[in-house]
Amino acid sequence: MSPHTTDNSDGVSDNTATDNYRGVWDGRIGFGKRPALLVVDFMQGYTTPGSPLFAQGVVDAVANMPPLLNTARRTGTPVIHTNILYHAPDQIDGGIWVKKAPVMRAMVAGNPYAEFCPEVAPREDELVMTKQYASAFFGTSLASTLVTMGIDTLIITGCSTSGCIRATAVDGVQHGFRVMVVRDCVGDRHPAPHEANLFDIDSKYGDVIGLDETLGYLMKR
Repeated sequence: MSPHTTDNSDGVSDNTATDNYRGVWDGRIGFGKRPALLVVDFMQGYTTPGSPLFAQGVVDAVANMPPLLNTARRTGTPVIHTNILYHAPDQIDGGIWVKKAPVMRAMVAGNPYAEFCPEVAPREDELVMTKQYASAFFGTSLASTLVTMGIDTLIITGCSTSGCIRATAVDGVQHGFRVMVVRDCVGDRHPAPHEANLFDIDSKYGDVIGLDETLGYLMKR
């Protein structure tokens, strides 16, 4: 049973998570005035069948990205990409995380799994932030870069929802940005953690929004 439900005397849940959170954890922050699009870790390890990291949810998210990327570029919205890359051969810069998740050791230069998905590959004029941990903010200059650019709204896409997207969303709001996570453009390896983490992000750290709403906002700027 979900921790967000309760039992009545018959042992049957009498409210949903949404009901339980309503009026307490359901605030909205909305878009600000100056957005940036953050594309988190859309690397081929997540979209190549047979890869240990393969996630159909990420394949679907990548397929939904072109309209958003094209609109951001056309409207002059800054686009920032992240990737994960470790020092070969020992991945020592991955610290404890690569001990906890040794599957991430594949993210080294020269491994095709560490290459960007071609459908969403950065353009030459787009910034790439290389990271070693879940959050796009941890150990990078992302926060100071966004502040210098005058950004107040961070539109987050990428993978995985339960890992790098959640960590980035939490750090984003803690750094003072309006966090907007595009539901159609984030993915995970299983629907359960995907939906659970979108619920938590939408409840406490930012707004989870649809692709159409995001496109409409960008095109009105």
